[in-house]
Amino acid sequence: MNRVETAPLHLPDVSAAPPLALYVHWPFCVSKCPYCDFNSHVRASVDQAAWRAALLTDLAYEASLLPGRKLGSIFFGGGTPSLMPPETVAAIIAAAADAWGFADDIEITLEANPSSVEAARFAALALAGVNRVSLGLQALDDAALKFLGRAHDVHEGLAALETAQKAFGRVSFDLIYARPEQSLDAWDAELARAISFGTEHLSLYQLTIEPGTRFATEAAAGRLHIPGEDLGADLFEVTRSMTDAAGLPAYEISNHARPGAESRHNLSYWRYSDYAGIGPGAHGRRGGMATVRHKKPENWLSAISRNGQGIESTTKLSPGDRLTEAMLMGMRLREGLDLSRHFDTENPGLTQSLNQRALVTLEAQGLIARDGPRLRATDRGLPVLNAILAALLIDPA
Repeated sequence: MNRVETAPLHLPDVSAAPPLALYVHWPFCVSKCPYCDFNSHVRASVDQAAWRAALLTDLAYEASLLPGRKLGSIFFGGGTPSLMPPETVAAIIAAAADAWGFADDIEITLEANPSSVEAARFAALALAGVNRVSLGLQALDDAALKFLGRAHDVHEGLAALETAQKAFGRVSFDLIYARPEQSLDAWDAELARAISFGTEHLSLYQLTIEPGTRFATEAAAGRLHIPGEDLGADLFEVTRSMTDAAGLPAYEISNHARPGAESRHNLSYWRYSDYAGIGPGAHGRRGGMATVRHKKPENWLSAISRNGQGIESTTKLSPGDRLTEAMLMGMRLREGLDLSRHFDTENPGLTQSLNQRALVTLEAQGLIARDGPRLRATDRGLPVLNAILAALLIDPA
């Protein structure tokens, strides 16, 4: 990729910086789902006291490098963080409050599986400080849940959803569509049922075959076939139309929310704000540096013991790298990306490293739109966003 290299970006005054986000990774699951390529592991036992202490140590290290910031969000992801003892969650929230202080409307999200065992912890997790839960329902069909390797059935999942709606002020849940042999009519009915439950947020993902997963092995052997591009595009269009009509418009490719109920934590990623990441495999971005924690749980624990933090690598991001990352994330949003917010003030020539010919062509085709410094994919462009980004970010010789 040919890019214009300019002087390094200067770090902004922290008093003017947006609130910081904190990501906490809990890597353990009861079982590994066949579609999942996240950093998740199955272990016979977990030393809860040791893990609590290690996470608090990792947090303290990040806090020492990000002084003077307020936290706008905390996100417990995984893995299956609803397997965490509520007292561990409470300890991390308290330590984060002591280290940074909270914005008045802080969002504290925890991903949860909809099993009855984990749902029984919801009240305790709410008392620990969690105010938003993201529930992994994944499907509203028992056969589909079995295919996806989920341990719950529809009845158990909906019971957990009801419990979550009583325990937390804000609730989201996930569904996976574009499953093998799923028709437009079947998805229409399933999505209508999902909308009827009245949550403020839905994450609706098309099934993709990720390298290294069991589904990838099945697909390579010819035993698994997901819908082709044409049906996938039709399913995507139906999804957006139905959620728009229900007052849950897509604010990102796969995320839909009532106005004001968007995930503030995820918006911090997509808007390319700073965030700290702790726990095995967690990524972070602070002050123009990208951090990656050791991925394997045992390696991360060893690094904490040796170094007082779990970092495997820290990389300085060039202005060109930052532009690429911001484009890859910001263009997923319906609002698009304000290039001037990140680059134009201190690097006025940087955005010229985008493929200017492609910009003109894509705009003429109605696939992207420009409003001053803001660049976004149109509704027509979102289904082919990967191709748009490839064209914009590769400057042909």
